Amino acid sequence: MFSIFLKMGWFFKENWQRYTLAILLLMVGSLLEILPPKIIGMSIDEMYLGTLTTDRLIGILLFFTALSFAIYAITYVWVSRLFGGAYLAERTLRAKLMSHFLRMTPTFFQRNRTGDLMARATNDLKAVSMTTGFGVMTIVETISYTAMILLTMFVFISWELTLMAILPLPIMAYAINRYGRKIHARFSLAQNAFGALNDQVLESVSGVRVIRAYVQETADQQRFQEMTDDVYQKNIAVARVDSLIEPTVKLLIGISYMIGILYGGYLVFQQKLTLGELVSFNVYLGMLIWPMFGIGELINVLQRGNASLDRVNETLGYQPDVQDAQETIAVEVPTEICYDRVTFRYPAARGEQLKDVSFTLQRGQTLGIVGRTGSGKTTLLRQLLREFPLGEGRITISGQPLEKIALDNVKRWIGYVPQEQILFSKTVRENVLFGRRDGTQEELLHTLQLASFDQDVQRLPDGLETLVGEKGVALSGGQKQRVSIARALMIDPEILILDDAMSAVDGKTEAEMLTSIRRERAGKTTLIATHRMFAVQHADWILVLDEGRVVQEGAHEQLMVQGGWYKEQYERQQAEERLNEGQVKP
Repeated sequence: MFSIFLKMGWFFKENWQRYTLAILLLMVGSLLEILPPKIIGMSIDEMYLGTLTTDRLIGILLFFTALSFAIYAITYVWVSRLFGGAYLAERTLRAKLMSHFLRMTPTFFQRNRTGDLMARATNDLKAVSMTTGFGVMTIVETISYTAMILLTMFVFISWELTLMAILPLPIMAYAINRYGRKIHARFSLAQNAFGALNDQVLESVSGVRVIRAYVQETADQQRFQEMTDDVYQKNIAVARVDSLIEPTVKLLIGISYMIGILYGGYLVFQQKLTLGELVSFNVYLGMLIWPMFGIGELINVLQRGNASLDRVNETLGYQPDVQDAQETIAVEVPTEICYDRVTFRYPAARGEQLKDVSFTLQRGQTLGIVGRTGSGKTTLLRQLLREFPLGEGRITISGQPLEKIALDNVKRWIGYVPQEQILFSKTVRENVLFGRRDGTQEELLHTLQLASFDQDVQRLPDGLETLVGEKGVALSGGQKQRVSIARALMIDPEILILDDAMSAVDGKTEAEMLTSIRRERAGKTTLIATHRMFAVQHADWILVLDEGRVVQEGAHEQLMVQGGWYKEQYERQQAEERLNEGQVKP
């Protein structure tokens, strides 16, 4: 249960001054708070004996006033320091998680649901934050406050009465420990269920158009209701155990009170205890109620925080399956890209997605990659991006093994436009300048012209300042693709990768874009994967893939002479294009 403090030891070491000051002031405040009952008891005895004077009463009142201000000031400081530390812990862990997410490869996100990751970055961190704030406060206050009160009762009032009154406390400790173990197990299940619910909500919101198109609103709502019920039931299971803590504490504290009154009254009649001391004792006993409740709350908070921190640490424990070599090789410019008999299989797949693929691409050349759906075009490109561990064979850049070149170095060379267009919920300007924040207005407009988006910008409500919405929902498919291409062109990469990046763009616009890109990128390397043959007809070299193998390769003219799949597809697509333009009569 208390292992959470060991797991968070790195944080407490970094912020030891903050927590040391808070704990010391908390203990001083606890010490000051036990003085009033003793003074009240002494005052009652003086009143009973008739020795309480006016000056003495005024002195007591002034002392209480000064004590109240002192406690107020001390409490303000330790609360701000301690709970400020709790927010700092949450912020630090959230930053760690975000940094970790950004370093992870696709394998990590295939194994972990997005909704569950969101739950760990929000609800779980909040539970950990509670432990580093409220949990620390409760454990220090409970131990110091309880120890001081019991010591005062034991030494200054009656050790016999104190021992009798605390007899129920061991029973309380045992019961609360049992409750705590159950809370830990049940809270872990509840958080896992909440993560699954988060994921379901994310899928439903993202896929709302498809859900409506297939008239599945009722089915999706039913599925959501079932998951909500599951989360509810698991949280109710936590609440059932949690609700036992307070009645247990109240019952045992009540027994302590009863013992204190009955046995204390007996000691007063035996003249072993004064009336004032009995009053003081019962006030102290009342002051023990909060620490006893605090123990219950502490167990609850610690077990929740422990379960949540385990989930967070589980996520942080994942190591990227693609990392830099221990000794990296510096390569300034990618003068050559070479695939030598590359074979690759995805970690979760059975068959091989690439089989014995070889080619060499010099700087300034363009490589076209075509083939049927699922032939391995994207997989070939992703090897260069190092999204997955390299398979068999050898990939080199400028003669150096790809795995020996620093990942950041490789990423700086590449401008990547994937099949799935990802735009951020920002303006058109911010999306295009995403990889190069210092780009000038002239460079921005020139890039938009290269991507054939300059005319579209003029038709947008706020031009470059138009918000594209979440995932670019305010733009059409073709517009999203062109903004994505502009974003890649803006960084003027040494290697431009277009992975079926113009599938939603009409043929005429695509031809204009490719001509502009080819002219602008003279002397730099480009790789284009596509289903449209005319998009690669001007490429220096073309690979035709089928089931992960290169079945044809060569320049456009060579492939047309060879015949086969490439020629068939090119002629068919050309005929379709002419038909669409009305040049061929049906």
